[in-house]
Amino acid sequence: MEPTFVVVGLNHRTAPVEVRERFWMSGCRQAEALSMLSQGEGIEEVLVFSTCNRTEFVVWGDATLAVNSVLRFLTAEYDLKLCEWNSFYRLLDDEALAHAFRVACGLDSMCIGEEQIGRQVSSAWQQARNAGSSGRSLDAVLRKALGVRRRVRKETALGSHFVSAPYAAVELAEQIFGSLSSRNIVLLGAGKLGEIASKALVSRGAQSVTVINRTDARAEELARKSGIRACVFTDRWASFAQADLVVSATAAPGFAFTVEDMRRLASDRKGRKLVLIDLALPRDIDPAVREFEGVLLYDLEDLERAVESRSGMRAGEREAEQIVLKEVQGFRKELMADHAAPELTALRLRLDEICRQELESFRLEQGPFPKDQDQLIAAVSARITHKIAGSLARELKGHPEARKHGHVSATV
Repeated sequence: MEPTFVVVGLNHRTAPVEVRERFWMSGCRQAEALSMLSQGEGIEEVLVFSTCNRTEFVVWGDATLAVNSVLRFLTAEYDLKLCEWNSFYRLLDDEALAHAFRVACGLDSMCIGEEQIGRQVSSAWQQARNAGSSGRSLDAVLRKALGVRRRVRKETALGSHFVSAPYAAVELAEQIFGSLSSRNIVLLGAGKLGEIASKALVSRGAQSVTVINRTDARAEELARKSGIRACVFTDRWASFAQADLVVSATAAPGFAFTVEDMRRLASDRKGRKLVLIDLALPRDIDPAVREFEGVLLYDLEDLERAVESRSGMRAGEREAEQIVLKEVQGFRKELMADHAAPELTALRLRLDEICRQELESFRLEQGPFPKDQDQLIAAVSARITHKIAGSLARELKGHPEARKHGHVSATV
C-alpha cells in the first residue's frame, strides 16, 4: 500500500481532562515515544505532539499498519482502555492534512487563534528532526502547515488579538470578581504558562499579584520581568491565606495544591471565598478541594465550557478556514507529485531503454538506413517517448490519486 499522511490523537473536544492527562507527555517522554514508534510496523516517519489540549501522533506510512502500531504503543505504555481508544480520532490523507493545518493556525484550539500553538508545533517538529524520525514527507507537511499559519495571520483578523488559556482564565476571574485591581492574587508556577498568565493579569489591572515557585530564583526572575511580587516558597502559606484568586500553572508532577494544603488553610480563611484556576495538564490542583466551604475550582475543562458559552465565530475564522481548504487541495497534489518523481524517473529510463532496444531490432530487420533517415527515425522515437513520459507526469500532478489506485499503467 502507498504511504500516506496519518494523524492519530485526542484533544479537548474528544476527551475529558482526566483522559487527556493520562496521555500527556513531557518533552523527555515524547523523545522516548519517537524512538519506540520509529521502529513500529508501517511507520516511515513520525512526530509526537503533546500539549494541555491534545496528544497526537503524526505519521507518514502505511495507514492501517501505522494506526495499529500507535495502538500497540498506547496499550503497552499507557494501558489504553477500549473506552479511551474511542476518544482518539484517526485521520487520513486530505482530512489529516486539513487537521494539521488547522492545528498550526490555532483553528482547533480551545482559544481560537491562540499564539502559543505555533511555537509548540515548531518545537515538536524540531524534536522529531533531531531524533531522525521526521524526513522528507513530514518535513514538507510541517513546513507547509507553518506557512499556512503565517498566511492566515497575515491575511485575516485571526491573529489581531493575543488569545490563550491564561487570558481566558483572567476573563473568567473578571466575571467572578469584577475588577481584579483590589484582589489578592497568587500565581503558582514561573514557567512559560506562568509568564503568560502574569502578563494577562497585569494587563487587566491586577495590582496585587504574587508569584510562587519551588525554585525561588525563577519566581524572582518572573517578578522582575512582569512587575509583580515574588514569595519565597517556604513562606507560601501566608500568601495563600490572604489570596482571593490562585492561578496554578506549574509543570510539576503530582498535585501542587492538595487536599492537605487546603485543610491547612481552612482554619485561617474561615470559609472566605477562594477561586482556584488550574491551567496545568496534568492537573496541579486536587479536584477534591471543591468539597471545602467557599472554594471554587476551575480546571481546563471548566475553562473550555466558559469559552464555548460566550464564543461565536471569531473575526477572521471563516476566512482562515477557506485558506486552509485551498492550501490542502494544492499541497496534496504537490506532495503526491513529489513522491511520484522517483517513479517517473524510473519509467522514463525504462521507456528510453525500450525505445533503444526496439530501434536496434528495427535497424537489424529493416536496415541499414542512410544517415539522415536513421537520425529521423531516432528523433521520432525519442519524441514519442517524451510524450508518453509527459502524459504520465501530467496525470500524476493533476490526479495524484491515480498513483494509489494503479491508474498509471492504464495511462501508459
